Amino acid sequence: MAMYESDITQFLKTLKKERPALESEQREGRSLLWDKSPIDLEERERAAESRVAQKPYVYSLDN
Repeated sequence: MAMYESDITQFLKTLKKERPALESEQREGRSLLWDKSPIDLEERERAAESRVAQKPYVYSLDN
């Protein structure tokens, strides 16, 4: 007995056959956007302490 496959499933199977490197390309793209190195808390604190307060309405003509 044949199992039903949706159009989307058939499309994805065909796409993966045509482009076998697709999953590795997706992983590379994901690593660029999401896989970040751990945050250095000391560096973050130093950056926050060295931040200069900005006056409101910096583009105002009354400066």
